[in-house]
Amino acid sequence: MKKLFVIAAFLVSASALKAQESEYQQAIKINPLSLFVVTGNVAYEHATGSNQSFQVGMFYSGVSVSGLKYSGFGVTPEYRFYFAGHKEALNGVYAAPFVRFQSFTFKDKETTEKANFSSIGGGATIGWEKTWNSGFVLDLFAGPSYNAGKFKNDADEDSFDVSSGVNGFGIRTGITLGFAF
Repeated sequence: MKKLFVIAAFLVSASALKAQESEYQQAIKINPLSLFVVTGNVAYEHATGSNQSFQVGMFYSGVSVSGLKYSGFGVTPEYRFYFAGHKEALNGVYAAPFVRFQSFTFKDKETTEKANFSSIGGGATIGWEKTWNSGFVLDLFAGPSYNAGKFKNDADEDSFDVSSGVNGFGIRTGITLGFAF
């Protein structure tokens, strides 16, 4: 009877620990490094299975310097597959294919000349995400990306040339901090 009690206590403890590990199914995160480039970046992640999740990230940027006004926004949905570490959604090493849409506007406030650049692209990242018992989340990721864009200029063709900075191959990298619930 004593052995049965010990086994039952062990099973209850193990299931409680497992429930505690997968307690969090959603997270909201921000990228604090994006503030250095005058951009607000927020992401929402939702577990879709025990080791998979869907995340959508959005950014907005806007600044005026010396008569030039810049603004832009983007949306990046991705699907994450957790394959190492804890191997559970919101906790472990993951691979994530993604797509991204971006739109940027540049305006000369003195001449009202304007240029627009929009792109669609995609890629894949490898990352590591840790969710602590407190709900605090740390997410580190990096990977290759490709963007194909369209440049439209209302003014002289040589006034603005932004396509070389966001069109073609690049690296997507980031650090996000947030809270899971």
